[in-house]
Amino acid sequence: MTAVGCEVALVKERSAVRLCLPADVSATLGSGRLLPAIVTINGHRVRTTLHKMGGGYMMAVNAELRRQLGVDAGDTVHVSVEPDGAPPAVEVPDDLAAALDAAGRRAAFEALSPFRQTEMVKSVTGAKRPETRARRVAQAIDALGAG
Repeated sequence: MTAVGCEVALVKERSAVRLCLPADVSATLGSGRLLPAIVTINGHRVRTTLHKMGGGYMMAVNAELRRQLGVDAGDTVHVSVEPDGAPPAVEVPDDLAAALDAAGRRAAFEALSPFRQTEMVKSVTGAKRPETRARRVAQAIDALGAG
């Protein structure tokens, strides 16, 4: 599928700034509740998951992305959207990768959904102390079962 484009205003709802695609543009992208997509905002590519809401797809535009783009709620941006058929790539940190290989559990890790892989990696990388990180690596290996 080729990309579809439009101009949209960023909308502030409660504490979030959202990019809401019009219903007619959203209809060309599909009808699923969630849509992995590559969204280009004012020339800046973002790999994300769009959420169906109120007849159209939307995405949150966090403060860091707004800073990079130099935009905020109320500003109009040019958006191009294309469905992303590529499976999400999960970067496995070296210590977790080494432990997976040493325990013979790499295949079990790769059999997990991308979401579950990401959650396991975040658990490890979110540790502040080396001891905590090592413990979380060991917990991840244990969670994957016998190799």
